[in-house]
Amino acid sequence: MSVSFLYLSGFAIALVLALVLTPLVKKFAFAVGAIDKPNHRKVHTRIMPRLGGLAIYVAFAAGLLVLLPFAPEGLFDSSDMNLIRAMLAGGTLIVLIGALDDRFELSAKVKLAGQLVAACIVVFGFDVKINFVNIPFGGSMQSIAEWISIPLTIFWIVGVTNAINLIDGLDGLASGVSGIAIGTILIMATLMGFEPIILMSALLLGGIVGFLFFNFHPAKIFMGDSGSLFLGFSLAMMSMLAFKQITIVSFVTPLLIIGVPLSDTFFAIVRRLINKKPIFAPDKGHLHHCLRELGFSHRKTVLIIYAIAAFFGACAIVQAVVIRSDAGGWVTFVVVCVLVFGLQIGAELIGIVDKSRRPLINFIQRTLLRVDTQSRSK
Repeated sequence: MSVSFLYLSGFAIALVLALVLTPLVKKFAFAVGAIDKPNHRKVHTRIMPRLGGLAIYVAFAAGLLVLLPFAPEGLFDSSDMNLIRAMLAGGTLIVLIGALDDRFELSAKVKLAGQLVAACIVVFGFDVKINFVNIPFGGSMQSIAEWISIPLTIFWIVGVTNAINLIDGLDGLASGVSGIAIGTILIMATLMGFEPIILMSALLLGGIVGFLFFNFHPAKIFMGDSGSLFLGFSLAMMSMLAFKQITIVSFVTPLLIIGVPLSDTFFAIVRRLINKKPIFAPDKGHLHHCLRELGFSHRKTVLIIYAIAAFFGACAIVQAVVIRSDAGGWVTFVVVCVLVFGLQIGAELIGIVDKSRRPLINFIQRTLLRVDTQSRSK
């Protein structure tokens, strides 16, 4: 089997499996009582089945197990297989935790403990961690001490896993944004020739696309925590592993890949701190809530966020390409500055932190007014 056919087959197999499995998972969710009831925080108005993440996970895992024996000899070395096993082991535990939460609504502490265990399995069981840094605007690679690399890797895995969970508030939102991010990783891994990430990205993307047929508005099933946690874990792993050596400069790239969920999580933390609320307290101030309040329909809100995610993905691909040039460090610096400026302006315009505070916009308006006054006086 050729390499290209292997990857295309992976996408197709996962797509078909997700299309077949999702209706079965829907029936199973109703049978076991894994349902989501409407309340004041939620957009849907009727009881919806959860557990949709099981369809994505089974499509991914089954496709991987079916295709690996047909991979060309020598395509995956021992290190590549170790990454694949780490993904399966940690992902299986994450899906189990999410499925239990979909049925029994576990406490935040129990879910966090499970995520930490999954991250520790990856780090200690398979020795997968961030090992190197690169001094910004310099060319020297330096190894990181284990007391830094281990907590950094665990923090990254747990943080990204939860970031996807936080944006799962509208039909097709979290799954679509995850699909765009995984598609970005697929393109970058293809450019870099990182075979295990190409295969896993193709399988995941196929599973997500198949599931989206039932999850896009109006949704027939939610992916629940079994899906959002699994996709978050997968993104954490692959955005980290898409680079054989993660550096301080190129670490901006995985941040861009998941820019939408990370920025939404950041603003949620700031919002809750300003309002003196617990960091993990749920609210209706997320990006999708703010866009809905501005009058956008359910479908348009999701498509707008898709477009933002795609823009972040495009920036990640461009940044990853130019990072290898002599001007890579400066390009990264400029990209980060522009994006931070744009995020702050956007956050103030839609009121994602505080609807009455617009410090940067007010500063710009005062500056422009001052410049206009001075020009008139001359």
